[in-house]
Amino acid sequence: MLTKRIIPCLDVRNGRVVKGVQFKNLKDAGDPAELAKRYEEDGADEIVFLDITASFEGRTPFLDVIERTAENVFIPLTVGGGIRTLNDIQMLLNSGADRVSINTSAVEKPEFIKRASEIFGSQCIVVAVDAKRNSFGKWNVFTISGSYATGLDVEDWCKRVQELGAGEILLTSMDYDGTKAGYDLELTRRVSESINIPLIASGGAGNVEHIYEVLTAGKADAALAASIFHYGICSISELKKQLSDRGLAMRL
Repeated sequence: MLTKRIIPCLDVRNGRVVKGVQFKNLKDAGDPAELAKRYEEDGADEIVFLDITASFEGRTPFLDVIERTAENVFIPLTVGGGIRTLNDIQMLLNSGADRVSINTSAVEKPEFIKRASEIFGSQCIVVAVDAKRNSFGKWNVFTISGSYATGLDVEDWCKRVQELGAGEILLTSMDYDGTKAGYDLELTRRVSESINIPLIASGGAGNVEHIYEVLTAGKADAALAASIFHYGICSISELKKQLSDRGLAMRL
């Protein structure tokens, strides 16, 4: 049985971790290096670090913040935000990232996924997909921190991402993000069933039950969460123990 993963997400703006609801009303949640270390000690399987204004501001993530975060953290670190070139990827890997997360540039230049996977290996390339439900009951892909509607269908895009060589997909429900009302299980399940690469589910975690549901009914390989960890609603170690007690394979 494959081990399920628990991944805290650090949404970073101006060097500080922030958290909002549906990508809005951001509030300070702490220092990224301190939080990453704390989460590692509490049993996190990986850390995802997203510079949420990098694409909008036309820059790459701040390398000094990445270096400071990676310095004392020895679990995998995935970094995203404003990545547009192969050189950007190389700089982030040199700064301590183990993998990179590509969103806006992947949509604008799909061949970028293929080229990056060929050069750095598919295991290094995560494609982030921000999804929002439309009036027809489907989901569309959004870019630039959720501010631009691409018109792309999420399921179709995820299939193409896999074909282009991405090693994993980070799927975020914009409708559920930060609500603590649970993940979009239908969205997660439909995408998971349409691809063969691992899927990280994001957006809506509020308690242990939500994470159990997305890893079982939602068929996700990993659950990403932020609010419940940042604000002490649930510790990672206790979460993983409860999931293990309910029959899920976890790294304890």
